[in-house]
Order: sequence, then structure tokens, then C-alpha cells
Amino acid sequence: MPPPLVILGCTASGKSALAEALATRLDAAILAVDSMQVYRGMDIGTAKPDAATRARIQDLLNRIQDAYFDYNQHTIRPDAQATLQADAKELGEIIRQYPDFKLTVEGYCDERGSDEYNVALGDARAKQAKDYLASIGVPGDQLRTVSFGKERPVCTDHDEACWQKNRRAHITQAQ
Repeated sequence: MPPPLVILGCTASGKSALAEALATRLDAAILAVDSMQVYRGMDIGTAKPDAATRARIQDLLNRIQDAYFDYNQHTIRPDAQATLQADAKELGEIIRQYPDFKLTVEGYCDERGSDEYNVALGDARAKQAKDYLASIGVPGDQLRTVSFGKERPVCTDHDEACWQKNRRAHITQAQ
């Protein structure tokens, strides 16, 4: 199935004319034209990706590695930028077609520090990762953030190598 075509920012009559011209040029069928959007190739009721597209999104999410942070920091390091950028452009192109589809950027910390401090730091990390993703083309309004602080560690040893693995931002499909 071809990707959806969404036309925004002009009058309904302008959209109809533009949709008709595009449909003719692309040899595509127009499913609906309303005062808000022109839809082609999508479920108009939900505007959600089909199973194949959801699988493609999940594959991209699986390939995007966690972005790691330095101790007590929430700035995006150059290695974290490279990690987030790897497949984020393609991910952004896909989810932009489905405005109701959301991703969650999760922020995590190591075990040191108070619960309150780590929740705030995890939140700052998630927001930094979200802002960076938005700056490279992932729609910011489709990204949510959540902080887990020092909860849900990926490593439970008590040394620097382990703590580094827990200071991260992780991207998932929003539930």
C-alpha cells in the first residue's frame, strides 16, 4: 500500500484541487477530502500505521541504541548524538505520516543520589534527547517524555561500568 498523503494548510477547495492533481499524477485513489486533511492510503478513522509499518517502526526503534550520559549530566554527548541520529531521520519520516502515533523518550539514572534528584535528572535527560530528536526531524509533538530516575536499571552491579549503562535515554512506542 502506498504511504498516506496528507495535505494541510490550505482551503478545502484548494485541497480538493491539489488532491485531484496529485492523485492523477501519482496514479492514486483519493479516499477522502475534508476541511482538515486529504487522505490517501490510510485508515481515516484512526490514521494509524498498518501492521507492516508498525513492524518497520519497531525495527528502527530496536536499532536505535540508547543515548548515554555522563555522571550528573543531561547534555547530549557527541556519541549520543550519533546514536540517536543513526535511524532517527527515517523514523521521523515514517511517523510524520501518522500524527496520532506517539513515541516515548525515557530518561534513566544510575543508583547514586536521592530518588527526587534522579527523577528530575532523568526528566532532563529525556527532554534533551527529545529536543535533539526534534532538531533532526522527528516530530516533537509526537514525542512524549518520562523519567524513571534510578528505577528499572539495566545493570545492578555497583561499579562505574554498570552505572554508565544506567545513565541513558531510551526510545519506545508510547503505550
